[in-house]
Amino acid sequence: MKKNILFLLFTMALFCNAFNASAQKYVLEKSIALPGDGGNDYVFIDQTAKRLYASHGTAVNVVDLSTEKVIGTISGMKGVHGIAIVSDLNKGFITDGKGTAVVAFDTKTLQVVKTIAVTGKGPDGIIYDPFSKKIFAFEGDSNAAVVVDPQSLTQVGTVDLGGAPEFAVADGKGMIYNNLEDKSKLAIIDTKTLKLVKSFPLNPCGGPTGLAIDKANQRLFTVCRENKGMSVIDIASGKVIQTLPIGSGVDAVVYDAVNKLIIASNGDGTASVFKQNGPDAYTALQTITTQYHAKTMALDASTHKIYFPVSDYKEGTKTQLPNSFKLLVYELKN
Repeated sequence: MKKNILFLLFTMALFCNAFNASAQKYVLEKSIALPGDGGNDYVFIDQTAKRLYASHGTAVNVVDLSTEKVIGTISGMKGVHGIAIVSDLNKGFITDGKGTAVVAFDTKTLQVVKTIAVTGKGPDGIIYDPFSKKIFAFEGDSNAAVVVDPQSLTQVGTVDLGGAPEFAVADGKGMIYNNLEDKSKLAIIDTKTLKLVKSFPLNPCGGPTGLAIDKANQRLFTVCRENKGMSVIDIASGKVIQTLPIGSGVDAVVYDAVNKLIIASNGDGTASVFKQNGPDAYTALQTITTQYHAKTMALDASTHKIYFPVSDYKEGTKTQLPNSFKLLVYELKN
């Protein structure tokens, strides 16, 4: 009898876990119209200030997430890519790829403070490393990362990466992990020495783009275009633990540490959602229908909403329709 009761309890626990996982689902809540025309790239959320920054052609649109209303635009650049925020200094930083610069702005006034000319070509992805208190901008055309001091607003270093960098994440302890798209490798930067300390192959991944980190379990999630896969990487060993199928044209991936979800945004109009059952165990949970070319996104860690920047396109073409830029907002339902 005791064994039967224990078996029954175990079975019920498994059922409840499966039910809770299957009950989680993202649904389209609304869209937020954003002004202007032009292509788009990264979107970034400042969790402290509850603001979203969306790159958009030669400008950055700013949305107050408390009201989900547009509150301003940072303009005057030549070709915007990524955004990073240093909350303690009330400063933001934008990579202007065509301008070969990192543009610093005041987060309170949204006014440009300084255009910082950098060495190399094509600054694209950008992050703030809280350990070194430095900004790192990644140049795919120069196979390097340029380092900017957010206080002096000057370039203070360059890291030769030996390959074309895509997105990067910082662990908060002095290490930055960066995808090398053309080499299908993971590069590791020591922010104390500003040196590339090692790199790991990402096979079977090909053409890695987006990258997210699970700091608690020391796992990385990298998404790859060539094999249409999301790889789970053990940070300590650099080994690929598991590769999961995703859509085509992927560009970004986020990790929701509270709900244990990983989401990859694909340019084919889908987003692939996976449930983390353990550090080395993952299952497909949902394929979200988004919109063609909605390949980047940002996760609001407090509301768990996902924001996809996208424009409408002329049917059957790659021609954007004017005044159609917007954010698709998806809410997590349990």
